[in-house]
Amino acid sequence: MLLKQIFIGKIAHSSYLLAGDELCAVIDPERDVEVYIREARSLGVDITHIFQTHLHADFISGHMDLAKKTGAKIYAPKSANCTFDHVPLEEGDTVEIEDMVLSVLETPGHTPEHVCYVVTDTSRGKDPVGVFVGDTLFVGDVGRPDLFPDMAQELAGNLYHSLHNKLMKLPDHCEVYPAHGAGSLCGRAMGAKRRSTIGYERKYNPALQIKDKAAFIKSLTEDMPPAPDHFSRCSDINRKGPARVADLPVMEELNADNFKKRTQEGGFQVLDARTYHAFGSQHIKGAWHLDLNGNFPTFAGWVLPTDKKFLVVADDYEKALEANLWARRVGVDSIVGYLDGGMVAWAVNGFPARHIRQISAGFLHDMVTGHENFVLVDVRAPAEYEDSHSEGAINIPVADLRKRSDELDKNKLTVLVCSSGNRSSLGTSILEQHGFSNIYNLAGGMTGYSAAGFSKQCKVCSNPHGSRFFSRVTEVKRHWDLQD
Repeated sequence: MLLKQIFIGKIAHSSYLLAGDELCAVIDPERDVEVYIREARSLGVDITHIFQTHLHADFISGHMDLAKKTGAKIYAPKSANCTFDHVPLEEGDTVEIEDMVLSVLETPGHTPEHVCYVVTDTSRGKDPVGVFVGDTLFVGDVGRPDLFPDMAQELAGNLYHSLHNKLMKLPDHCEVYPAHGAGSLCGRAMGAKRRSTIGYERKYNPALQIKDKAAFIKSLTEDMPPAPDHFSRCSDINRKGPARVADLPVMEELNADNFKKRTQEGGFQVLDARTYHAFGSQHIKGAWHLDLNGNFPTFAGWVLPTDKKFLVVADDYEKALEANLWARRVGVDSIVGYLDGGMVAWAVNGFPARHIRQISAGFLHDMVTGHENFVLVDVRAPAEYEDSHSEGAINIPVADLRKRSDELDKNKLTVLVCSSGNRSSLGTSILEQHGFSNIYNLAGGMTGYSAAGFSKQCKVCSNPHGSRFFSRVTEVKRHWDLQD
């Protein structure tokens, strides 16, 4: 038995290639399936099995593409009611691949249809080697049960049962192979380590220390981070079977003149994927800004309208391809063109552009301590804001600006701040779409502001490998520790 973990940053997704001597399986594949085909080829094995632990909410799965390219069978939870050709699995089912046996545990909680696969290497012994837990159990955390708001209480109770009465019954040495790590919004406080063991999680996982079921349910149904818009869309797409990548629109090369003509047609919008410095210097009116250096896929799935086609502005063709790849991973399949020559080509044609002033930490501090009349909007998550923020700042998370911009005065100078400058730049693009014209972006965000000594250091901002909700989870755990 050989196990290969494939990790994708930004969405922090882990998939796995489980190989024997001649055959192998892929568990929870990403949409860019060539990585599995290359790995299988390098190992000299054939991909014959594709396993899904659940209907993934934060990304589009590659099961349809991988099955088409390899001829492998897809195995999925029976309760998921998938509409594509697959082998439905339920509690007690087993699948044999050479000397490996995968046993199915039904583990609802994160989602109603979730299963885990316990793998035993019979060439070595009868005890389980590891368990593919999907999003039921993470390193230092458990799956969030609130993606179905009307079922949150019920699912949290199911999750308690799945964890304590099923997964925690496995031996301590059994390895834990989660589908996500730190940075994913499928949990709340995942650790940066990408694997663990049942014994270690039993002893040190904060959620598993809450033994009282009612307290466990309460801890996972209050003060949870917001679920991005694409979470419900991705689940449904994965249930039906995503469109194959080969069938998606080809990204067309457009010169500046043709690009401009497309932007004037109904149904097209501009997506600018350059750095926030470049976007601030010059950008096309009405463009969405998503910096490729930030969490591009999460916010692309979260904020981009699904009824529009997109034209991309990037530094070069390779960056445009990268933006398209990340967008497709979260179900944004509507990028149909890119600006050949970028904003330089746009500028030399004399076409109009907008700009956003980028200000330094010192400049903002002078404004905060001076007498200028302005509005300071902190677009980070609530836990980040509560941990540390500049005096006088109001908190509106960036995605919420789409519907809450009317809470702000268009006639006042508005300064946006996040942890680095990326999310706040997205926020400036949203406000521009709503008629704001006097906007500043804080370059370096609160990270730079605290480094300059103008505020205390934000624990979340200074924890690059951790969760954006670290401080909130710490408070929840401390609360229940005190109750005990």
